[in-house]
Amino acid sequence: MTSSPEDEIYSIMFSSFKHPIRRKILRMLDSKPMSFMELVEALGISTPNLTYHLESLGDLLAKLDNGQYKLSAFGKASVNTLKSVEGVPNVEPKHGWFFLKRRSIFSVMLITIIVLASFSGIQYYQNSQLSESQKILYAENQQLMSWGMGTNKAANFLHNVTHIDTKCYTVTMLSNTLQWRTDFGGVSEEEATFSLTSKTSNLNTLLRFRNGHFSRYELVMIESYPISTINEPNNFLINAHSILSNYKTYSGDAYLTDMLNLLGKVESTKSITVIDDNMKLCVTISGATAELLWMYTESDIDYQTKGLQMTFQNNVLITMTDGYFLFQKGGSNISVSQEKAVTIAENYVKTLTQNIEGKQVSGFKTQRPPVSVQMVPHARDNSVNLYPYWYVELRLDMIYAGGINIVAVGIYADTGQVVDAQLQRGSIEF
Repeated sequence: MTSSPEDEIYSIMFSSFKHPIRRKILRMLDSKPMSFMELVEALGISTPNLTYHLESLGDLLAKLDNGQYKLSAFGKASVNTLKSVEGVPNVEPKHGWFFLKRRSIFSVMLITIIVLASFSGIQYYQNSQLSESQKILYAENQQLMSWGMGTNKAANFLHNVTHIDTKCYTVTMLSNTLQWRTDFGGVSEEEATFSLTSKTSNLNTLLRFRNGHFSRYELVMIESYPISTINEPNNFLINAHSILSNYKTYSGDAYLTDMLNLLGKVESTKSITVIDDNMKLCVTISGATAELLWMYTESDIDYQTKGLQMTFQNNVLITMTDGYFLFQKGGSNISVSQEKAVTIAENYVKTLTQNIEGKQVSGFKTQRPPVSVQMVPHARDNSVNLYPYWYVELRLDMIYAGGINIVAVGIYADTGQVVDAQLQRGSIEF
């Protein structure tokens, strides 16, 4: 006769409760995750002995990326059962029908407690039978709930910052992801896309949060313009001031006050640059598009990544990115001049071997003058610290398959180290 899922769950739980060391392990991990050696020291047992008990606990435990052990959902349910059992008062053995009946009552109570507390364990077992895609979706949703993305958080930003009247739309989450950016020192990055539909307007939006802080907003107008909560002025500067004020209320960051003060110094809807201490604002106008970029600046180096950017299309905010709260100035030393950076880039390109439409290609040659040379401070050593960085674009001496005729090379200005080289399609000159 085959055992049922419930039988297997009870078997695992009761075998775990049976041994005092396994009960102790469960209690210890209920308080906090612990490493293998921390458990060895706390329990005072040999490593082979601990290995045996950890294997016996099986699905009650989970292992973190850093190697520490913690309780699984099943394990937490089991510990709750253990606590419930330990909370039942002991009954001294006595003779007589009354005391036998009383002992029977306590036994029934004990069994009832175990069954009820085990219910979440049964749910865990049933969840484990779901398809892999369902497991992944469940895990992603749990992660998003843990880090706080949620529909409310997104709706608050859309309604309270961008002026989109979410009450007029049916909002649907299209996708969501959560990852830890090891290239930025382990920053958590949540990203979700939403569909906003109404009888007159159809939009898609993307929202990104890093370490729980707003990071990026994108708007795609599929049909018509967004329905706004206000009568938007036909002036992107006034609109930008309103959005930035709302964002300051939303996030509470002090640097937004400095950005608002700097924006207040811009009086014309023309391209302009204004500076105040270590803050710079560049306003760039091109047809119906207006871009505003606030950035940290020091020693004539603009740290664009440590900045806040807004782009308006026909006075509608279509992108907003904030990296000011996250990135930090790591250094300002420049030992590689612009001319030297171009020479380093040219020499590096000669050594390149790249795959172009399935073929390995080498022997690249470049032309002078360079297409562009920009100082764009860049993060280094898997951190959020920014260092001076030359971004050099060179034109190749011929056009390769796919229209590739540009190579872009990234070089740290303090060390001369080349860290990136990318082939690109550029405009063709005659």
